[in-house]
Amino acid sequence: MFRTLKPFEYLEPKTLEEATKALSKRGAQAKVYAAGVDLVPRMRKRVIEPKCIVNIQNVKELDDVIAAKGKGVRIGSLASKRSIELSSLIKEKYFVLHEAISSIVSVQVKSQGTAVGNLCVATPASDVATALYVLDAKLNVFGPSGERQIPIDEFYLGVGKTVLEPAEIITEILLPAPAANTGGAFAKLVRTAEDIAKVNAAASITLDKGVCKDVRISLGSVAPTVVRAKKAEAILRGKKVDQKLIEQAAKAAAEEVAPITDLRSTAAYRKETSGVLVKRVLTKALERAQA
Repeated sequence: MFRTLKPFEYLEPKTLEEATKALSKRGAQAKVYAAGVDLVPRMRKRVIEPKCIVNIQNVKELDDVIAAKGKGVRIGSLASKRSIELSSLIKEKYFVLHEAISSIVSVQVKSQGTAVGNLCVATPASDVATALYVLDAKLNVFGPSGERQIPIDEFYLGVGKTVLEPAEIITEILLPAPAANTGGAFAKLVRTAEDIAKVNAAASITLDKGVCKDVRISLGSVAPTVVRAKKAEAILRGKKVDQKLIEQAAKAAAEEVAPITDLRSTAAYRKETSGVLVKRVLTKALERAQA
């Protein structure tokens, strides 16, 4: 049930320093607003009742730019999922991220919501996070103690929990340059086209003369956070990958996860389909690496 919002203090800082000072002063009573796709509905449902909203849309150091940075690409913290999906840089160099965002059918949700905001919600079903795990993404963060960088696979502590301090703000996502002969893929299973994933998976494979030089496999909705299937990766790394080896890796990935039963799916179904999805994304990633 949606209700009217309770009164709250509203701030529009112009700099990162102003924003972090405002957040530091108000502590847990304050929430950051960038697009509000998740925040506002939760406020209307009284899931959360912040006393202060800090709107960072006009902070001068933040932007929605997607551009080359060094040999890689940076994604500004205000960039919408839709703008990332449509970026030629992302589609050309990081197709797995393009594929993950394209799997979200609602153009409205993609146009309104930011990728960084999606990460901060800290849902284990995040399509964006699952893709970023296999891209070895880094998050640049600014807070009262200055700047720091957080690898994406060290960002989450559990459902709804991250390593961000209360007054820290993500300023950009950094994607390293992909190695030559690298292919990636994303896939998910849903109840309906607009539902969040029962299970999702992503993979990235780098080949050197037909041998797997590097591989990353991630799974979402099978643990309190997105997870890497490291035992499955070890089966492939350093070997010439064929369908038989992919099937072994997929089986290992399914054995690694320990999902729960909830309203969207059962633990048993999630475990079984984890292997199915890993086989699917590895097969497609291999094809793209060989192309």
